[in-house]
Amino acid sequence: MKKISLISVALLVSFLANSQRSEFLLEKGWKFSKGDFTEASQQVFDDSQWENVTIPHDWAIKGPFDKEVDIQVVAIEQNNEKVATEKTGRTGSLPFIGVGWYRTKISLPDNSKGEKVLLVFDGAMSESRVYINGQEVGYWPYGYSYFYYDITPYIHENEENTLAVRLENLGKSSRWYPGAGLYRNVHVIVKDQVSIEHWGTNITTPFISPEMAKVNVKTSFSGADVKLVTEIKDADGKLISSSSSSEQFGNQIEQNIAVKDPKLWSPETPYLYSAVSKLYQGDVLKDEVSTRFGIRKIEYRPGEGFLLNGEVRKFKGVCLHHDLGPLGAAINKAALRRQLTIMKDMGCNAIRSAHNMPSPEQLELCNEMGFMFIAESFDEWAKPKVKNGYNRFFNEWAEKDVTNLVRATRNNPCIVMWSAGNEVPDQWGNEGIKRLKMLQDLFHQEDPTRLVTVGMDQVANTLKNGFGAMLDIPGLNYRLPLYGEAYDRFPQGLILGSETASTVSSRGIYKFPVEQAKMKMYDDAQSSSYDLEACFWSNIPDEDFVWQDDKPWVIGEFVWTGFDYLGEPTPYDDYWPSRSSYFGICDLAGLPKDRYYLYRSRWNTKDETLHILPHWNWEGREGETTPVFVYTNYKSAELFINGKSQGIQKKNMDTNTNRYRLMWMDVKYEPGTIKVVALDDNGKPIAEEEVHTAGKPHHIELNADRQSIRADGKDLSFVTATVVDKDGNFCATATNQLNFKVSGEGNFKAVCNGDATSLELFHLPTMKAFSGKLVVLVQSTETKGDIRLEVLGKGLKKGLISMKSDH
Repeated sequence: MKKISLISVALLVSFLANSQRSEFLLEKGWKFSKGDFTEASQQVFDDSQWENVTIPHDWAIKGPFDKEVDIQVVAIEQNNEKVATEKTGRTGSLPFIGVGWYRTKISLPDNSKGEKVLLVFDGAMSESRVYINGQEVGYWPYGYSYFYYDITPYIHENEENTLAVRLENLGKSSRWYPGAGLYRNVHVIVKDQVSIEHWGTNITTPFISPEMAKVNVKTSFSGADVKLVTEIKDADGKLISSSSSSEQFGNQIEQNIAVKDPKLWSPETPYLYSAVSKLYQGDVLKDEVSTRFGIRKIEYRPGEGFLLNGEVRKFKGVCLHHDLGPLGAAINKAALRRQLTIMKDMGCNAIRSAHNMPSPEQLELCNEMGFMFIAESFDEWAKPKVKNGYNRFFNEWAEKDVTNLVRATRNNPCIVMWSAGNEVPDQWGNEGIKRLKMLQDLFHQEDPTRLVTVGMDQVANTLKNGFGAMLDIPGLNYRLPLYGEAYDRFPQGLILGSETASTVSSRGIYKFPVEQAKMKMYDDAQSSSYDLEACFWSNIPDEDFVWQDDKPWVIGEFVWTGFDYLGEPTPYDDYWPSRSSYFGICDLAGLPKDRYYLYRSRWNTKDETLHILPHWNWEGREGETTPVFVYTNYKSAELFINGKSQGIQKKNMDTNTNRYRLMWMDVKYEPGTIKVVALDDNGKPIAEEEVHTAGKPHHIELNADRQSIRADGKDLSFVTATVVDKDGNFCATATNQLNFKVSGEGNFKAVCNGDATSLELFHLPTMKAFSGKLVVLVQSTETKGDIRLEVLGKGLKKGLISMKSDH
């Protein structure tokens, strides 16, 4: 029996060649340096002075923020700008530009001869060149793309092998912060020459009834005279069905397997099965792959809408950029899970990866937690938005990138639609229509089970030139006045709000007078959290709600965005030091803004929502008009200021805002207590909420999203630090400088306060509170034990919290 050991850094993985493949992550033992080095691909190169890093890694997130980084003097066409101005924070003002090198070691003993070794990248930012022992294995330019190489021919037996990766990011290559480096996972797969191809399993469920589902499994492989046994297991790992076949069509075997009494995947019941594929040659097991999948049916019916498992439902979705705030672009599953948990509580049921190919971890969590997903591919085709964007690669690489996207992700039940692009300038002209047809046909060829959309912003033009009519699903980015005409003129009988709202706000910041405004800017570079400010091309949420509620042929919306992200600080694109967005329903730290509760009051149909704004600390505004808004799922409520009724407000159809908000516009500020009493349909009190004027900041309260985390050196607990007065009332205007100490089996990882203008660095253990709050990220070590976080501020009683790392 042949035994093979593969060592990468300190990791030893042993497996039996006649049992199954080995797959593991290349995480530790990497060396990194910014800059270009002509000999860095060679085995003999001295990298001893380079930085030790763990993958995933974003080389730019530690900053510093610098106004000079990637200054773009442009007129942003997507914003309908006509005059070029200096954009200082468009890509986050972080040092992502330049060349960076990564190096590590791989060793294969002599008895590994004959095995196939694959090197798999979930993404590398960007223009990656991969070397083994000084030989270039391959080049892949698109930073968001999945790709892999068979490195078997490059491996030297009986000696240490050098893996080197060169990455390069150009200026003017992005419209937001792209991150830099090996920001997603790198895998090694060792398997027999007779084996299942990488991404070689394709699972669909073409027939579903209450009694039985047909699971179709197509498996591609290398080798001859093989037999494939596929076992279907339920969520508990119990075998429920199987099939064996040796009937080959080329290098593929197709099987149809019955599953009795299927449990259907949906956002409410995200049930997952697994298919275990076993490839035999004779009686010898050569390879084994397990693939999770869900049984579900998706349909799009003209005039009726989107159906999941035979039931009409709307997409209550958000767009998510790929960065994770203070972590940058480096993927972290705990951070992704936290985002999705926050969105789930809001009632969100769908995610659009905008504008990039999603990570495997994001899709895995959406499968498990129950989110439908639009997997987007590109922000550019052949016509540029930015000088050095994907337009440089589209003609040569688009087909390869789309093929890899579909094959790598097609078995995820969460994906219900593909997006071929976002606001591409190719919407103009005949060549753009040809490019659309090419891409849509390619998606259909690789995956006939899902439809394709594009987020269109040039809707008036696409109504005329055939671009919109060609799409499977016409996606409209904003352009609400054209929804009706688009429905009438496009043949599909459906409209998707592929990108909606782009309302802007800063958590806990309120501006007076309270009025609707477009592109409103203030001296402090913040936007009002009364949720009435938008960009000139966009709108407030209530305007989208009307179309979503009143028109069955509008199949849902994807709000821009679920969370603030680094870069694109509209409306302050040319205002330093703004360096991150204001669009988020939650801020960059993941803290909900007021707008979160407006969406929650409409989307979360199970739980009560009763939220008051603004805060009630307005020293100097005594006697001045200070409107009070309430976001609630109840239809009416009564407001009290220091026990005095301000009257009952009822939702009504007079205006869009009156339909979805309760607003008392004439309230005069006086310190004390705001109290709202929600009323049921009979006018009886059913719930109440209070906000108090706070005294001077006194102490710090700490609350962790998770008290117990995994002792794997990667898991995170997000701890919210809140400044309160002596009675525990929230000090909503506090800006105290806070400092952080972590002891025990944990480390300080990062901190974020959600202020789009802050130039404090995320990785340093000090930061000012913004609107009374910030979030500290605590990371586990690899040792189980207690973790203690201490948060201190001058003149404040310190906050303490204990956690555990175990599992």
